Amino acid sequence: MDGLIKGLVNAAIDHIQGGGNDDDDNRDDVEQRSRSSWAQVVSGDPEDHEGSNPSNTDHNSRLSSHNRREENYHENQTSWGRRPAMTAQKVEESYQENQTSWGRQPAMTAQKDDDTNNDGWETAHKKPSRQHHKVPIDQRNNYKRPAGEQHYSDEVDCGAKMEPSEEELADVSKAINKLWELDLNRLVPGKDYEIDCGEGKKVYQKDDMAEGSLFSWLSEEIFRKPTYSRFCSLLDNYNPHEGYKEVVTSEERQEQAAFIEEISRTAPIKYLHKYLSAKGIASGSYQEFKGMIMSLWFDLYGRGGTSSCSSAFEHVFVGEIKRGEQEVSGFHNWIQFYLEEAKGRVDYQGYIFPRRRGQIPDSETQLLTVQFEWNGVLKSVSSTLVGVSPEFELAIYTLCFYVGGEDNHVELGPYPVNIKCYRHGNKLGSAFPIADS
Repeated sequence: MDGLIKGLVNAAIDHIQGGGNDDDDNRDDVEQRSRSSWAQVVSGDPEDHEGSNPSNTDHNSRLSSHNRREENYHENQTSWGRRPAMTAQKVEESYQENQTSWGRQPAMTAQKDDDTNNDGWETAHKKPSRQHHKVPIDQRNNYKRPAGEQHYSDEVDCGAKMEPSEEELADVSKAINKLWELDLNRLVPGKDYEIDCGEGKKVYQKDDMAEGSLFSWLSEEIFRKPTYSRFCSLLDNYNPHEGYKEVVTSEERQEQAAFIEEISRTAPIKYLHKYLSAKGIASGSYQEFKGMIMSLWFDLYGRGGTSSCSSAFEHVFVGEIKRGEQEVSGFHNWIQFYLEEAKGRVDYQGYIFPRRRGQIPDSETQLLTVQFEWNGVLKSVSSTLVGVSPEFELAIYTLCFYVGGEDNHVELGPYPVNIKCYRHGNKLGSAFPIADS
């Protein structure tokens, strides 16, 4: 009996000790898995150009066909190298719930990020961020007032330079080069801003070839220029997702009208009116001409199967994210690029190698072909004119739409450029510059 009792006691002790060892092993396993998961988190494991032919039928099909043509134009760029991104539905929900994500409210600053990440860890591959430059809020509120109640710049008087010559009327390329000369608000590299192009890449390469941002700095004085500040006030008026109907408020319409009124006082727009008027395309009335420009750039039309979801201004200057395809289309304006990069929404990936050797871009270059991500969605190739004024870009694209073709080979100062212009029915579908080979 004593032996039996001793045996039972020993068995009980062994069971208790064995259970404790199993718990230790389990805790070790959980701890190991936890460390492994954290290591994965820290290590970070793993053009577009959307117009259509002039036909008024089957626009969406032709738009899709144009996308393929323009992608081939840029060395068969594809969505290779695209990083995982939020679905359009998820991003749209985020847009509706928190408009800060899309620029209607001030973005979180780098300092704020530092405050919320004070455990000693540093985010892998995080590029230097820059403070978002904002148009003063009191000025923004003024821009929302009726156009007739606002204050504008004085009219520019360039005398005889405003009259297009017979040579310019006969050759649109000469007229566009004249607009380059008349862009009095164009910025000077090194004086008004500085860019760092980083390293170059082929369109299909996945690697991020830029160690930092494209823009090193931009003078805050630029945003005190009337056409620049009014242009900036329009950029947050849009839902960037293709296929979602835009709702334009009365205040936004007033911002649009005020922008058109402001640029109509500049040399490029005055020349554009005289040119189109001489061609019999625009009315001799400057007021009617302004209405025509307003309609061309801001009237809503369908894209991606949904009506009233896009406009020429949104597509060309602001940019859109294609529904379902998770690809950026449009987005050809350097000011929008700068502001979105300053907010941390644009990740510059490097410039695309030029077709001709010996033309590597530098800090002085004002015609760039680049690759970037916008809100985590890839734009495999995009070209933009850096430092030009809003009125200049609007003027050259308007001129190409009314008197040019799909390809418009021109000289812009030192740059041989092909200005691509695509129609979306009787609307302006897309317009952008590319370096001419």
